[in-house]
Amino acid sequence: MAITSQPSADGQELTIVIRGRFDFASHQEFRDAYERTSVTPKRYQVDLRDTSYLDSSALGMLLLLRDHAGGDSSQIRLLNCSSDVRKILAISNFEQLFQIS
Repeated sequence: MAITSQPSADGQELTIVIRGRFDFASHQEFRDAYERTSVTPKRYQVDLRDTSYLDSSALGMLLLLRDHAGGDSSQIRLLNCSSDVRKILAISNFEQLFQIS
């Protein structure tokens, strides 16, 4: 599992890239990706292009990111979701909480 984060040049957006399994084992690494940055972004992108697996704890971690980013006023996009990941997000009604593309 590898999770990296990269702020945009202006610091307004933070992109978090998740590779491999996104499950409870990646909890601390995921939190560090958005809590230990030198900027306070207004928008977040979570790139799931190389995410092979997502479980209920990963859904919970996305909700924690949403709370951290401002709850209902947060701007978080989940990008490059595979059909399997998109199906899990749809079953969980995450399209109500996140922009999914």
